[in-house]
Amino acid sequence: MASAGLAVGGLNLSAADQLSAASYQRVKGANGKVNLACIGIGNRGGEILNEFAKTGLANIVALCDVDMGAKHTQENMAKFPNAKRFKDFREMFDKIGNEIDAVSVGVPDFAHFPIAMLAISLGKHVYVEKPMGRTFLEAELLMDAAKRHPKVVTQVGNQGHSEANYFQFKAWKEAGIIKDVTAVTAHMNSARRWHGWDTNIYKYPEAQPIPETLDWDVWTMAAQYHEYNEKYHYGNWRCWYDFGMGALGDWGAHILDTIHEFLELGLPYEVNPVMLKGHNDYFFPMSSTIDFKFAARKSMPALDITWYDGVDNVPPVPAGYGTSDLDPNIPTVAGGKIQPTKLNPGKIIYSKNLTFKGGSHGSTLSIIPEEKAKEMKSKLPPVPESPSNHYANFLLGCKGEEKTRSPFGIHGPLSQVFSLGVMAQRLNTKLLFDTKTKQITNNPFANAMLTGIPPRKGWEEFYKL
Repeated sequence: MASAGLAVGGLNLSAADQLSAASYQRVKGANGKVNLACIGIGNRGGEILNEFAKTGLANIVALCDVDMGAKHTQENMAKFPNAKRFKDFREMFDKIGNEIDAVSVGVPDFAHFPIAMLAISLGKHVYVEKPMGRTFLEAELLMDAAKRHPKVVTQVGNQGHSEANYFQFKAWKEAGIIKDVTAVTAHMNSARRWHGWDTNIYKYPEAQPIPETLDWDVWTMAAQYHEYNEKYHYGNWRCWYDFGMGALGDWGAHILDTIHEFLELGLPYEVNPVMLKGHNDYFFPMSSTIDFKFAARKSMPALDITWYDGVDNVPPVPAGYGTSDLDPNIPTVAGGKIQPTKLNPGKIIYSKNLTFKGGSHGSTLSIIPEEKAKEMKSKLPPVPESPSNHYANFLLGCKGEEKTRSPFGIHGPLSQVFSLGVMAQRLNTKLLFDTKTKQITNNPFANAMLTGIPPRKGWEEFYKL
């Protein structure tokens, strides 16, 4: 099943590329703005919508959301009274597809794939929140679609890829400051909205009345159908294996993005769930420690990433770590013996000669301990300023003026790393992965899971575009 699902072919969709070319010519003329349709306009989707509007580079031509009657969507719709409104993205493309140059996708993780695949097949540029797909196969198919439609511009919403973190890491790597990295500790120890749920769960939540304004069928999309319950809605979807990717998929893209790209990690050959607290068959553990092993690449040594999440699962820190920069209330760590009770999301990077600590999103790295940082100060290269934020970078990419910094080809393998981590969490077992054949070699059941559960009836076509 997995091998069949991953054998994607080269379908000829030149008509879509012609549409992309027409779109390119359109945004080059008139006012030079990109006609943008925003799919998902509440909560995080609403933030994306407003960020795109702030750039001054987009005409918001359409708003699409499965719950247009909710307070948070109503507030955002009021800001764009001339935008056409839809509940179903398929209807939107059918009715006004010729008016749309690009789309933003700010919906739950499991719903990214159908929207992004349809948009690419229609020649529309695509901005999709991270992670770009929920399963290994979804990321594979999206990367393949982007390759087959080179005129379509893609961008994944890990915003730190357009901020200081990106440009510093790139400059330090090119200057040889970051080299010979052998280990990374990545941590997200903040509370999450589902903490406190009963981990002795033995069935899915009971059905509740569907809110009057919500189209629950479209919300569910290609995922296995579940009766409506508030525990799936308004962000809670992130905790369920059937809908989300947990803390790893949520925060990993903001913590590990530059490490993965500039150290050219690709895919791991082993994923091991070292510790899972509150493991069950339905939602993510309360705390997880997961070890990812990456082989040597070119002149770079083998590297282990150890992921820690959970409020009670704070990783060890090295001597001279200091405080967690984003929170002055965290006590100083002296000599590595005093362990902080809380760390802000971030990472510790261990190389042969230097140790770096960093935060999340756009936060920059610092060299530790402080004495070593002072010694290295004169050797550090200048870090370029970002020419555009992540949203402007996408729109300028649509206009042919910049290259996007987090296209599907860059982010896709990282999304697949997370999907492998989620599988190890769900099955609570070590996975051995062949990075050449992209198959799990020690567990046939896990290998079949690379493709995920077959799409719900009526949604199969999106996996064949």
